[in-house]
Amino acid sequence: MSEVSTVQDFELNRYLGTWYEIARLPMKYQPEDSTDISAQYSLQDDGKIRVQNRCLDGNAELDESIGEATIVDANQGKLEVSFLPEGLRWIPFTKGDYWVLKIDADYRTALVGEPQQKYLWLLHRDVHLNDDVKAEYLAYAQHLGYQLDDLIHTVHTGRDTAAL
Repeated sequence: MSEVSTVQDFELNRYLGTWYEIARLPMKYQPEDSTDISAQYSLQDDGKIRVQNRCLDGNAELDESIGEATIVDANQGKLEVSFLPEGLRWIPFTKGDYWVLKIDADYRTALVGEPQQKYLWLLHRDVHLNDDVKAEYLAYAQHLGYQLDDLIHTVHTGRDTAAL
């Protein structure tokens, strides 16, 4: 397993807003048949980041999960996120690493993962991402040591879950 590096000079304020999932590695909390996946990041008064993940489940019903991210290293895009209920977020070892591995200069495309190379997300500000850019970001993930054999390419049906 190679060392996972993150971005330099990360700008949280530019990262905030709505992102759409383009691809991801499987995870037990996210059914594989989920579609139209979006994430909205907003800064709270206490300096933490509210994370609102939305998708359509296998029955095309809206599913939502609200989490909270805290900054671990602001310059290098390292955060920790928890989706536990608010009253339980204090419990140790319940936060997951959320590291920004690659981002374009315009903050339109981002690759996010964690140091054990188990989870990975390719995000974009729109539901459509140019195939060449997608290939570039996924090749970079492989360069970092991520195994993409089980990569899920997120289906977007035209229903904008961020606006529902």
